[in-house]
Amino acid sequence: MRLIQRLCCLFLAGCGVMAIATGALAVPRESQEEKEVNLKRQATGGLFQKWTFDQDQLQKPPAGFTALASGEGRPAEWTVQTYADAPSPSQIVAVSSLCEAEPCDQLLLATGFKYEYPDLAVSFRIQAGAPGIGGVVLGAQDASNYYAAVVDLAGATARVIRVVGGREVVLAHSPVLLKQTEWHSIRVQRNTIISKDFIETFVDGVLVLSVEDQALGLGQVGLMARGKSALLFDTFHAVPLFSHRPLSSPPAY
Repeated sequence: MRLIQRLCCLFLAGCGVMAIATGALAVPRESQEEKEVNLKRQATGGLFQKWTFDQDQLQKPPAGFTALASGEGRPAEWTVQTYADAPSPSQIVAVSSLCEAEPCDQLLLATGFKYEYPDLAVSFRIQAGAPGIGGVVLGAQDASNYYAAVVDLAGATARVIRVVGGREVVLAHSPVLLKQTEWHSIRVQRNTIISKDFIETFVDGVLVLSVEDQALGLGQVGLMARGKSALLFDTFHAVPLFSHRPLSSPPAY
Protein backbone atom coordinates (compact mmCIF):
# COMPACT_ATOMS: atom_id res chain seq x y z
CA MET A 1 0.00 0.00 0.00
CA ARG A 2 2.83 2.37 0.91
CA LEU A 3 4.55 1.52 -2.36
CA ILE A 4 1.42 2.49 -4.30
CA GLN A 5 1.17 5.77 -2.39
CA ARG A 6 4.80 6.59 -3.12
CA LEU A 7 4.35 5.79 -6.81
CA CYS A 8 1.29 8.06 -6.94
CA CYS A 9 3.24 10.90 -5.32
CA LEU A 10 6.06 10.49 -7.81
CA PHE A 11 3.57 10.47 -10.69
CA LEU A 12 1.87 13.65 -9.50
CA ALA A 13 5.20 15.36 -8.95
CA GLY A 14 6.23 14.43 -12.47
CA CYS A 15 2.99 15.85 -13.84
CA GLY A 16 3.68 19.06 -11.94
CA VAL A 17 7.09 19.41 -13.56
CA MET A 18 5.57 18.72 -16.95
CA ALA A 19 2.85 21.31 -16.37
CA ILE A 20 5.43 23.95 -15.48
CA ALA A 21 7.56 23.11 -18.50
CA THR A 22 4.68 23.19 -20.98
CA GLY A 23 3.03 26.17 -19.29
CA ALA A 24 6.06 28.30 -20.12
CA LEU A 25 5.11 27.98 -23.79
CA ALA A 26 1.50 29.04 -23.29
CA VAL A 27 -0.05 32.51 -23.23
CA PRO A 28 0.38 33.73 -19.63
CA ARG A 29 -2.76 34.19 -17.59
CA GLU A 30 -3.64 37.57 -16.15
CA SER A 31 -3.45 37.89 -12.40
CA GLN A 32 -6.42 39.50 -10.65
CA GLU A 33 -4.32 42.63 -10.10
CA GLU A 34 -3.39 42.83 -13.78
CA LYS A 35 -7.01 42.34 -14.79
CA GLU A 36 -8.18 45.16 -12.51
CA VAL A 37 -5.49 47.51 -13.82
CA ASN A 38 -6.39 46.72 -17.44
CA LEU A 39 -10.10 47.16 -16.86
CA LYS A 40 -9.51 50.48 -15.10
CA ARG A 41 -7.25 51.67 -17.91
CA GLN A 42 -9.86 50.78 -20.53
CA ALA A 43 -12.67 52.52 -18.63
CA THR A 44 -10.76 55.73 -17.89
CA GLY A 45 -9.24 55.83 -21.35
CA GLY A 46 -12.66 55.84 -22.98
CA LEU A 47 -11.73 52.96 -25.27
CA PHE A 48 -15.14 51.29 -25.09
CA GLN A 49 -17.04 53.23 -27.73
CA LYS A 50 -20.53 53.15 -29.21
CA TRP A 51 -21.55 55.69 -31.81
CA THR A 52 -25.27 55.82 -32.65
CA PHE A 53 -25.04 59.31 -34.26
CA ASP A 54 -28.38 60.23 -32.69
CA GLN A 55 -26.98 63.34 -31.00
CA ASP A 56 -25.06 64.63 -34.02
CA GLN A 57 -26.08 67.62 -36.08
CA LEU A 58 -28.10 66.77 -39.17
CA GLN A 59 -26.62 67.27 -42.63
CA LYS A 60 -23.13 67.50 -41.11
CA PRO A 61 -20.31 64.95 -40.77
CA PRO A 62 -20.51 63.03 -37.48
CA ALA A 63 -18.58 64.62 -34.64
CA GLY A 64 -15.25 63.03 -33.80
CA PHE A 65 -14.60 61.52 -37.22
CA THR A 66 -12.28 62.43 -40.09
CA ALA A 67 -12.95 61.62 -43.75
CA LEU A 68 -10.11 60.43 -45.98
CA ALA A 69 -9.92 59.11 -49.53
CA SER A 70 -7.62 56.29 -50.62
CA GLY A 71 -6.78 55.71 -54.25
CA GLU A 72 -7.99 57.78 -57.15
CA GLY A 73 -11.09 59.37 -55.68
CA ARG A 74 -11.74 62.60 -53.82
CA PRO A 75 -13.12 62.46 -50.24
CA ALA A 76 -16.79 61.59 -50.25
CA GLU A 77 -19.43 63.42 -48.25
CA TRP A 78 -20.41 61.70 -45.00
CA THR A 79 -23.52 63.25 -43.43
CA VAL A 80 -25.82 62.55 -40.52
CA GLN A 81 -29.43 62.03 -41.61
CA THR A 82 -32.70 60.87 -40.11
CA TYR A 83 -33.92 57.39 -40.92
CA ALA A 84 -37.04 56.07 -39.25
CA ASP A 85 -36.19 52.38 -39.66
CA ALA A 86 -32.62 52.62 -38.36
CA PRO A 87 -31.47 49.96 -35.88
CA SER A 88 -30.91 52.82 -33.42
CA PRO A 89 -33.54 55.43 -34.34
CA SER A 90 -33.55 57.97 -35.56
CA GLN A 91 -30.24 59.10 -37.04
CA ILE A 92 -27.66 57.39 -39.23
CA VAL A 93 -24.56 58.28 -41.25
CA ALA A 94 -24.94 58.28 -45.03
CA VAL A 95 -22.19 58.29 -47.66
CA SER A 96 -22.31 58.59 -51.42
CA SER A 97 -19.11 57.75 -53.24
CA LEU A 98 -19.00 58.69 -56.91
CA CYS A 99 -15.67 57.02 -57.72
CA GLU A 100 -15.28 55.94 -61.31
CA ALA A 101 -11.62 54.84 -61.25
CA GLU A 102 -10.27 52.05 -59.05
CA PRO A 103 -8.99 51.58 -56.49
CA CYS A 104 -11.07 54.10 -54.58
CA ASP A 105 -11.89 53.76 -50.89
CA GLN A 106 -13.68 56.32 -48.76
CA LEU A 107 -12.64 56.16 -45.09
CA LEU A 108 -14.30 57.70 -42.04
CA LEU A 109 -11.90 57.31 -39.11
CA ALA A 110 -12.65 57.89 -35.43
CA THR A 111 -10.25 60.54 -34.15
CA GLY A 112 -8.43 60.14 -30.86
CA PHE A 113 -8.78 56.35 -30.64
CA LYS A 114 -6.18 53.76 -31.57
CA TYR A 115 -6.48 50.01 -31.10
CA GLU A 116 -4.10 47.15 -31.72
CA TYR A 117 -6.60 44.33 -31.18
CA PRO A 118 -10.09 45.78 -31.71
CA ASP A 119 -13.51 44.19 -31.77
CA LEU A 120 -15.58 46.24 -34.23
CA ALA A 121 -19.21 46.01 -35.31
CA VAL A 122 -21.60 48.12 -37.35
CA SER A 123 -25.00 47.89 -39.02
CA PHE A 124 -25.23 49.03 -42.63
CA ARG A 125 -27.39 48.86 -45.73
CA ILE A 126 -27.56 50.02 -49.33
CA GLN A 127 -29.38 53.22 -50.12
CA ALA A 128 -32.43 52.47 -52.23
CA GLY A 129 -31.58 51.64 -55.85
CA ALA A 130 -27.83 52.14 -55.43
CA PRO A 131 -24.79 49.83 -55.45
CA GLY A 132 -23.02 49.32 -52.17
CA ILE A 133 -19.70 47.91 -51.00
CA GLY A 134 -18.59 48.84 -47.52
CA GLY A 135 -17.50 47.77 -44.07
CA VAL A 136 -15.01 48.64 -41.35
CA VAL A 137 -11.40 49.81 -41.22
CA LEU A 138 -8.77 48.88 -38.61
CA GLY A 139 -5.05 49.38 -38.09
CA ALA A 140 -5.27 52.62 -40.09
CA GLN A 141 -2.11 54.75 -40.10
CA ASP A 142 -3.28 57.08 -42.87
CA ALA A 143 -5.09 56.89 -46.23
CA SER A 144 -2.37 54.63 -47.64
CA ASN A 145 -1.95 52.10 -44.81
CA TYR A 146 -4.84 50.16 -43.27
CA TYR A 147 -6.81 46.93 -43.08
CA ALA A 148 -10.45 46.72 -44.14
CA ALA A 149 -13.17 44.10 -44.10
CA VAL A 150 -15.80 44.86 -46.71
CA VAL A 151 -19.00 43.29 -48.00
CA ASP A 152 -20.49 43.68 -51.46
CA LEU A 153 -24.16 43.64 -50.50
CA ALA A 154 -25.37 43.31 -54.09
CA GLY A 155 -22.85 40.61 -55.02
CA ALA A 156 -23.04 38.80 -51.65
CA THR A 157 -19.28 38.54 -51.23
CA ALA A 158 -16.86 39.52 -48.47
CA ARG A 159 -13.16 40.22 -48.46
CA VAL A 160 -10.39 41.32 -46.15
CA ILE A 161 -7.81 43.65 -47.66
CA ARG A 162 -4.51 45.14 -46.56
CA VAL A 163 -3.27 48.42 -48.02
CA VAL A 164 0.39 49.29 -47.41
CA GLY A 165 2.00 52.24 -49.13
CA GLY A 166 -1.13 52.58 -51.26
CA ARG A 167 -0.80 49.04 -52.64
CA GLU A 168 -3.70 46.68 -51.96
CA VAL A 169 -3.50 42.98 -51.25
CA VAL A 170 -6.61 40.82 -50.89
CA LEU A 171 -5.92 38.60 -47.89
CA ALA A 172 -9.10 36.56 -48.22
CA HIS A 173 -12.46 36.55 -49.99
CA SER A 174 -15.59 34.44 -49.85
CA PRO A 175 -19.25 34.38 -50.91
CA VAL A 176 -21.66 35.09 -48.05
CA LEU A 177 -25.26 34.17 -47.34
CA LEU A 178 -26.97 37.41 -46.40
CA LYS A 179 -30.08 37.48 -44.25
CA GLN A 180 -33.29 38.57 -45.92
CA THR A 181 -33.28 41.98 -44.23
CA GLU A 182 -32.52 45.52 -45.31
CA TRP A 183 -29.97 46.11 -42.57
CA HIS A 184 -26.94 43.84 -42.30
CA SER A 185 -24.13 43.57 -39.79
CA ILE A 186 -20.39 43.20 -40.10
CA ARG A 187 -18.14 42.45 -37.16
CA VAL A 188 -14.35 42.23 -37.19
CA GLN A 189 -12.04 41.01 -34.45
CA ARG A 190 -8.27 41.15 -34.50
CA ASN A 191 -6.82 38.80 -31.93
CA THR A 192 -3.53 37.11 -31.16
CA ILE A 193 -2.73 33.56 -30.14
CA ILE A 194 0.85 32.44 -29.51
CA SER A 195 2.42 35.40 -31.39
CA LYS A 196 0.12 34.97 -34.41
CA ASP A 197 -2.39 37.69 -35.29
CA PHE A 198 -5.76 36.76 -36.76
CA ILE A 199 -8.42 38.94 -38.37
CA GLU A 200 -11.86 37.33 -38.23
CA THR A 201 -14.87 38.69 -40.09
CA PHE A 202 -18.51 37.95 -39.27
CA VAL A 203 -21.37 38.89 -41.61
CA ASP A 204 -24.90 38.79 -40.22
CA GLY A 205 -23.55 36.89 -37.23
CA VAL A 206 -21.72 34.17 -39.19
CA LEU A 207 -17.93 33.78 -39.34
CA VAL A 208 -17.04 34.00 -43.04
CA LEU A 209 -13.33 34.84 -43.12
CA SER A 210 -10.32 34.25 -40.87
CA VAL A 211 -6.85 35.35 -41.97
CA GLU A 212 -3.44 35.54 -40.31
CA ASP A 213 -1.53 38.77 -40.84
CA GLN A 214 0.86 40.92 -38.78
CA ALA A 215 1.88 43.66 -41.21
CA LEU A 216 0.09 46.51 -39.40
CA GLY A 217 -0.27 47.06 -35.67
CA LEU A 218 -1.78 49.86 -33.61
CA GLY A 219 -4.03 52.14 -35.63
CA GLN A 220 -7.30 53.98 -36.02
CA VAL A 221 -10.65 52.36 -36.72
CA GLY A 222 -13.64 53.50 -38.73
CA LEU A 223 -16.06 52.93 -41.58
CA MET A 224 -15.47 52.50 -45.29
CA ALA A 225 -17.31 52.75 -48.61
CA ARG A 226 -15.64 51.24 -51.67
CA GLY A 227 -15.92 52.28 -55.30
CA LYS A 228 -19.21 53.69 -56.49
CA SER A 229 -21.41 53.11 -53.46
CA ALA A 230 -24.26 54.69 -51.51
CA LEU A 231 -24.53 53.33 -47.98
CA LEU A 232 -26.13 53.97 -44.60
CA PHE A 233 -24.36 53.12 -41.32
CA ASP A 234 -25.69 52.93 -37.78
CA THR A 235 -24.50 51.89 -34.30
CA PHE A 236 -20.76 51.53 -34.65
CA HIS A 237 -19.07 49.68 -31.74
CA ALA A 238 -15.35 49.64 -30.97
CA VAL A 239 -13.98 47.57 -28.06
CA PRO A 240 -10.34 46.80 -27.22
CA LEU A 241 -9.39 43.17 -26.73
CA PHE A 242 -6.76 43.57 -24.02
CA SER A 243 -6.84 39.94 -22.86
CA HIS A 244 -5.79 37.73 -25.76
CA ARG A 245 -6.56 34.33 -24.32
CA PRO A 246 -7.26 31.19 -26.40
CA LEU A 247 -10.82 29.88 -26.18
CA SER A 248 -12.12 33.10 -24.61
CA SER A 249 -15.55 34.06 -25.89
CA PRO A 250 -15.89 37.47 -27.59
CA PRO A 251 -17.79 40.24 -25.81
CA ALA A 252 -21.46 40.38 -26.77
CA TYR A 253 -23.33 43.49 -27.74
